[in-house]
Amino acid sequence: MNADSEMTRKLMERFNTAFQQHRPEDLDDLIGEGCVLENTAPAPDGARYEGREACLNFWKGIASSADLVFEEEDIWANEDRGIIRWQLRWSEDGADRVRGVNIMRVRDGKIVEGLGYVKA
Repeated sequence: MNADSEMTRKLMERFNTAFQQHRPEDLDDLIGEGCVLENTAPAPDGARYEGREACLNFWKGIASSADLVFEEEDIWANEDRGIIRWQLRWSEDGADRVRGVNIMRVRDGKIVEGLGYVKA
């Protein structure tokens, strides 16, 4: 793995950990200017957020919710691209979950694009 890929992977791990540990403040140093986020909802295209503050506020809202449990399935990185496969649970009921993926792009050590998709 080259240095860019390793940096991207570490950034993806830090991003993912913020959600798993419900630490929205950890996202502050991870999101870059000009960030673009496409959420998984509403179907079919998801809401679009543009700009660092809009993306950061959206992600912080999710990371701060103690009712949501993210479980990592896989993290992959190559150069400036990263993929996080995850499961999201919102109750103890096994049916109350969804599997999804975030496709990320990194520039200058910060996340500048996050595209979210879920299995329907």
